[in-house]
Amino acid sequence: MLPHHHHQWQGCSDGESLQEVLVALTGPCEEWPYLHMDEHYEVHVNRPDYDNLTIVSSSSVWGLLRGLESFSQLVTPSTDAAGCLVLNSTDILDYPRFKHRGLLLDTSRHYLPVSVILNILAAMEMNKMNVFHWHIVDDESFPYQSITYPSLSDKGAYDPKTLIYTQNNVKSIIEYARLRGIRVIPEFDSPGHTKAWGGGANKLLTACFTNGSFNGEFGPIDPSRSQNFKFVRTLLEEVKSVFPDKYIHVGGDEVQFGFQCWMSNPTVTQFMKDNNITSPENLEGYYMNQVLDMVYNINASAIVWEEVFKHGDPLHNDTVIQIWRSNRTEMLNEVTKEGKYALLSQGWYLDHISDQWQDFYKIDPTDFNGTVAQYQLVLGGEACMWGEMVDETNIVSRIWPRASAVAERLWSQKVVGKTAPAPRLNEHVCRMKQRGVAAQPANGP
Repeated sequence: MLPHHHHQWQGCSDGESLQEVLVALTGPCEEWPYLHMDEHYEVHVNRPDYDNLTIVSSSSVWGLLRGLESFSQLVTPSTDAAGCLVLNSTDILDYPRFKHRGLLLDTSRHYLPVSVILNILAAMEMNKMNVFHWHIVDDESFPYQSITYPSLSDKGAYDPKTLIYTQNNVKSIIEYARLRGIRVIPEFDSPGHTKAWGGGANKLLTACFTNGSFNGEFGPIDPSRSQNFKFVRTLLEEVKSVFPDKYIHVGGDEVQFGFQCWMSNPTVTQFMKDNNITSPENLEGYYMNQVLDMVYNINASAIVWEEVFKHGDPLHNDTVIQIWRSNRTEMLNEVTKEGKYALLSQGWYLDHISDQWQDFYKIDPTDFNGTVAQYQLVLGGEACMWGEMVDETNIVSRIWPRASAVAERLWSQKVVGKTAPAPRLNEHVCRMKQRGVAAQPANGP
């Protein structure tokens, strides 16, 4: 932002009260937010060259949303007159540095009520974040109520009646996000992280063996059964029809924890021999290749965790690699050197409660030695709120304002951090609290 301060307006004095704000859309009214949407905007407050009008303008509705948010943050309580609001004459021309500014919410480890998700989406808009990465299912529970496979939540949710997201719930969340310029990208992670799928899908998971006999445990999805690929394909087709965004996150992380199970199962090892698959890593690649083809065949695009890239699986050009566990500078360099899109999350894990906002703020997605072309492939990043130790009682304060540091890093120019962020964050916490977001204190006394 480039504010130029002039005289203050007393919001309650007769002569200089602000009566109206003109909102000008100079381009088409787009229905859905998307990766390459235009979010630039201008705000002019009481400027002589604009006939002393106050204007928020943009060529897109998404830019208008960001501009109105900035305008609202210009308004502050007067220090002179109680009950008055004041703002400075200002010119702002603003736009985001990165296209993808996300927050991951995990609703599998602990179920989050819809009202809490909506509250977090409202806070995301206040922080100009534009992607809700919905890690909706995992090992622990499957709360998504599928149209095609209702048995998944019937058997996999913590409670199949109350702790689920119905189709109407999902629609209301997507719509609430849309009105705030936020994309909703669902993640259905596989072949690992799928234990909760097993109860509602017969023979989907691999049976684990000890000394040649089934030991009662189940591992990742069984890639030796062609029916399982039909199952995943049908589920992905449904996901594409329910979630309007072009991107679906298909996971692909931490499958190594299931390698032992795969290799213990005689049907799986026979399948590997028959198909000349020489290692569990290659079996994972075989599985992910098919899943990625399914995504591409339904005219969607894929986001995957970094392991899928590391295993050398062939990826389409618009596939996005989310970096979460490796040395971030090395991995950003590797992914972009291959001409692939990168998203950074490593270092921005909100469940690491010892990490303060200052730690998040130091991280920049272009802190690697690359070319201009490589930097252009970095779409942005996501703060990740994994759900093991949070539920509706503490998740909002665990996210905010720590995620605000990530949000500013992804929106503002690289040099912005040179001006002390702590006082601004303090003020922002007060603002979020006034608007009903239970943000915790940013700094100690």
